[in-house]
Parts: sequence; structure tokens; C-alpha cells
Amino acid sequence: MPRVKRGFKGRRRHNKILKMAKGMRGARSRLFRTAREQVYRGLKMAFKERRRRKREYRALWIVRINAAVRSLGERYSTFVGWLNKSGVALDRKSLAELALTDMAAFTVVFNKVRDLAAAA
Repeated sequence: MPRVKRGFKGRRRHNKILKMAKGMRGARSRLFRTAREQVYRGLKMAFKERRRRKREYRALWIVRINAAVRSLGERYSTFVGWLNKSGVALDRKSLAELALTDMAAFTVVFNKVRDLAAAA
């Protein structure tokens, strides 16, 4: 069977993978086969980590809100229940930012939510 050199298109395909493997150590950045394995693995891990990052940030926001709410003498789950009952449309990200940077504003939100939930 004759050898197929693949020409221009194959070289372009290889170069694309090798360019993505730039910065990896040893053969992983120089040899096509090993570079391809590492690039595909890296892309798979990047996909997975983007989803994990969302989970980790949500957990961080919950911890921060919980700490702020406990300093006001209540529990996180009770506070979230009040939020749902009162209809206040603040997400965990903005609440955590308030709790971290401006505790006075968070206290105002906390008292308002508590009063609205008690009225409802």
C-alpha cells in the first residue's frame, strides 16, 4: 500500500493541535500524538472545571451570607425563606457582595426582608 503524505491539510490540522499544546512540557508540546492526547484531555478538563467553578462560587456566596446573617442573630435557611416569601429579587451573588463590602446596607436589606416576610 502506498504511503499517503496528506499534504497541506494534514499539516494544517497538526499545526492547530501543536499550537494548542504550546507551553506543555517535553513531548507533549512537540510530538503530534502525545500533544493531541494532552490537548483533548485539557479541553475536557476545562469543560468540567467551568461547571465546577460555578458550584464553588455559589458555595462561597452561601458561606458569606450565612456568616453575615448569623452575626444578625438568624440562620441562613430562615433568611432565604424570608427572601422567597417577601418576593425580594436579590440573588446570592449580590447579597454576598453586600455582606462582604457594606454590612450596613446588608442589615437594611435583612430588616426589610424580615418585615416583609412577617407581613406576608
